[in-house]
Amino acid sequence: MSRIAYVNGRYVNHRDACVHIEDRGYQLSDAVYEVVTVCEGRVVDRTGHLARLERSLKELRIPMPMSRRVFELVIDQMIRRNRLRNGLVYFQVSRGVAPRDHAFPANIRPSVVMTVKHIDPRIGREKGEKGVKVITYPDKRWLRRDIKTVGLLWNVLAKQAAREAGAYEAFLVDEDGFVTEGSSTNAWIVDEDGNLVTRQADDLILRGITRLAVMELAREQGIEIVERPFTVEELKNARGVFLTSSNSFVMPVVQVDDTVIGNGKPLEMIERLRSLYYAYMQQEQAEKAAGF
Repeated sequence: MSRIAYVNGRYVNHRDACVHIEDRGYQLSDAVYEVVTVCEGRVVDRTGHLARLERSLKELRIPMPMSRRVFELVIDQMIRRNRLRNGLVYFQVSRGVAPRDHAFPANIRPSVVMTVKHIDPRIGREKGEKGVKVITYPDKRWLRRDIKTVGLLWNVLAKQAAREAGAYEAFLVDEDGFVTEGSSTNAWIVDEDGNLVTRQADDLILRGITRLAVMELAREQGIEIVERPFTVEELKNARGVFLTSSNSFVMPVVQVDDTVIGNGKPLEMIERLRSLYYAYMQQEQAEKAAGF
C-alpha cells in the first residue's frame, strides 16, 4: 500500500510530497510541529496536542492555518487513507513560502504537511519490560524550549551521541549540573521517599502531553509529584528512573552512562505507571469509540 501524505490541502503519494524550496520551515526553522500516537486506529490525547500546537504557533506569531476541527478531520483522513492501526501522525506548520528574509514576510499563508509512521506496538513493550540505557549530554539549546519548533539540531546531536553509545536516549544537562529533559522525552526519577520528581514546566523544557497524563495517573494512585530540577548525582542515585513521550509512553531506565540504577531492573512503581498508561490509552480510545 502506498503511503499517503498531506501537503497544503492535498493528499498525495508520500514519494511525491514536497514543499517549495523557499518554505521558511526549510530555510529558517520558522515552523512548529506535533507528533500524536495512534492506538488501535484512534488518536491519543488529541486535544492536548492540538492545544499545544496552537500555543506554539501563537508564541511564534504564526496564524493557525485551519480550525482545530478541520485539523482533526485531516488527521482522521490520514489515519484512514494510510490504514494506520498503531503508529504516529506527524504534522508541521511553517510560516509559509516567501523570498528569504529573517523578518516576517507580509501576507503569506502558513504551510501544513502531515505524514504517518506505522509502528509495531510489541517493540515498545519489549523494551519497557527490560528497561533502557540513557547517557547524559550537555544542554546548549536556546532558551524557549517550551515552543515545539522544528529547530532540533542540538537534539539531533544528542540523540546521535546516545545511539553511538548504544543508548536509547540522552538526558540533557545544563551548565549547573541539572537535568532538563531528554532529546525527545521528559525525564523523571523516583526519590528515596518514593516521590516522582520531574522538572517544572518552564521555558526550559517541552510541556509533554504524555508527561501531563502520567502526572494525573500518578496522583490518582496517591503518588506525590515534586516538580523541580534534579542533578546528575540525584539521577544516578535514584531508586528508579524513567522517561515519557508520545512514542516511548512510560519507559523505564536501568542505566545512566556507566551507572546501573538500583538492581538493574525496572522499579515496581514505574512498571505500575507503565501499565496504567497503557490502560489509559485503551480506555481513552474505548470512550471515543462510544462517543463520550
